[in-house]
Amino acid sequence: MKRNLSDEVSGAIHFEKPIVALESTVISHGLPYPQNLETARRLERLVRENGAIPATIAIFGGEAYIGLSDEQLEELAKSPNIRKISRRDMVIAAARKLDGATTVAGTMILAHAAGIRVFATGGIGGVHRGTGSDVSADLPELQRTPMIVVCSGAKIVLDLPATREWLETWGVTVLGWKCDEMPAFYSRTSGLPVDARIDNESELARFADMQKEMKLNTTLLLTVPVPGIFEVPSEELEKMLIESLKKAAAEKISGKDVTPFLLSELSERSGGRTLRANIALLENNAKVAARIAAAL
Repeated sequence: MKRNLSDEVSGAIHFEKPIVALESTVISHGLPYPQNLETARRLERLVRENGAIPATIAIFGGEAYIGLSDEQLEELAKSPNIRKISRRDMVIAAARKLDGATTVAGTMILAHAAGIRVFATGGIGGVHRGTGSDVSADLPELQRTPMIVVCSGAKIVLDLPATREWLETWGVTVLGWKCDEMPAFYSRTSGLPVDARIDNESELARFADMQKEMKLNTTLLLTVPVPGIFEVPSEELEKMLIESLKKAAAEKISGKDVTPFLLSELSERSGGRTLRANIALLENNAKVAARIAAAL
């Protein structure tokens, strides 16, 4: 797949300036319009304000674009014909010249290929509730891509203990940003321990140096709790989630459509509180990622 770098991103790579990759599925599928476009623009601004260059990644006409124009952001936010692009979809998008928004996995592949070391997102995919056989493509990508991924844990609609166990089994180092537990997306705690607590950017930079020196090809997964004023307690979320899961089953929603359906349901059932939490954690993660990129 041909990669097109914006002038800003190309210059930042050439002069070894800090860069933060940003995914695009959150624009096309994760947030409603116009909040999706407003958030995409704000994330890029926050990355710049905190010392790094933003590189939002997407696919247009079967080609990868690393660093988007405002017109491309608007296309992602408004068009109903944007396909979600993970690893398996890339060859299809390239061959058929499709427009697509990159998932966590898709963004990691393209960012790493471009030499970008830090990626900020909201939440990673994981092991789905049920039999445990439905596993997001994000997880294998974390296991084989040497990057720093800044997130707020796995999305709350997933099986969080099974996801944490998967990460441990496959050697993905889970770090906590000023916390001792892996956050649970909208909630600050999950009861699941991290492998190590990180309290500042220079400490994380040392971890990244060791990862590079040891030639480990796994991700450093830095989990950042949602800002406290936006937290939705996990007990409250669980009740809403059970009802949402029942509705999804009744409407025979399955596969990749389940997570966006459940997130939309939770937003409606919570009176928009989960949507506000989602935006808040995206913004906070972008700021943390930019400061980390600047410290490397």
